[in-house]
Amino acid sequence: MSHFKAPAIASSEITPESVWLARRRWMQQLGLGAVALGAGGLSLPAMAAPAASGLFAGKPNPDYQVMEHPTAEKDISTYNNFYEFGTDKSDPATYAGAMKTSPWTVAVEGEVAKPRTFDIDDLRRLAPMEERVYRLRCVEAWSMVIPWEGYSLSTLLKQVEPTSRAKYIEFVTAVQPDNMPGLGDRIIDWPYVEGLRIDEAMNPLTMLVFGVYGKVLPNQNGAPMRVAIPWKYGFKSGKSIVKIRLTEKQPMTSWAKIAPTEYAFYANVNPNVPHPRWSQATERRIGSGFFAPRVDTLMYNGYGEQVAAMYQGMDLKKYF
Repeated sequence: MSHFKAPAIASSEITPESVWLARRRWMQQLGLGAVALGAGGLSLPAMAAPAASGLFAGKPNPDYQVMEHPTAEKDISTYNNFYEFGTDKSDPATYAGAMKTSPWTVAVEGEVAKPRTFDIDDLRRLAPMEERVYRLRCVEAWSMVIPWEGYSLSTLLKQVEPTSRAKYIEFVTAVQPDNMPGLGDRIIDWPYVEGLRIDEAMNPLTMLVFGVYGKVLPNQNGAPMRVAIPWKYGFKSGKSIVKIRLTEKQPMTSWAKIAPTEYAFYANVNPNVPHPRWSQATERRIGSGFFAPRVDTLMYNGYGEQVAAMYQGMDLKKYF
């Protein structure tokens, strides 16, 4: 796995690696978990047991560190898309606390030799947690830099042994009518469904996420488990997953079903393909201020070195 090649960005936007790692080592020596770099500087996560919504830090993985300031924890946890709780960006933080995340199981089924239902605690223990600082790009032209905690999805898939017929993978989000007020809005034919090609799912960048900023993943961010696919637009990263199904045929994903001219199956970040209602060429970092200069959107969200080979020969305007 090669190291990231950082994009050319203003020096004022970069945290020097020596400073980043020194801060992190200092925090870990104190037993306080991951560094939280908010708008005002350094802040510390609360101390608590992993199962009690507190400390949940993984070891920083240098192969997956974007050397940019992470978005403030407050912004990551209060500016969200999670339509099961409402369409306003503040709705998930307002209403997601009612979602029940324990007990929680995830069924892995379909084209696998060893279908299995996993308890969430078993999934958390399946591999050592690591922290990865990933970019998140949304189709509404906003972006974040997020320190996720988890491990590669391929670790889980290898446990169930995909068959030769497994060409795609489908993620299904939980449906809790009593706890998700957004389900009353029939914007989507619930449950929410997303999908990947199997080679995309097995790419080391594709991550099962259990925490953020050194803490257990908040409900509004997709607790207790979600996926993160950093070279794709944010809607591809299914939240609060209850089922993973491996299939021979391409699954019908939620947004591709609702608006196929706006949200195609692949959803790779491509600034050269505008959304029908806005440009994707630039983006605004959440937390930078409304009047902050916009920055250029990077092809594949800056992860082209790791993923571009998967799409060689494809018409990226047709398969957008």
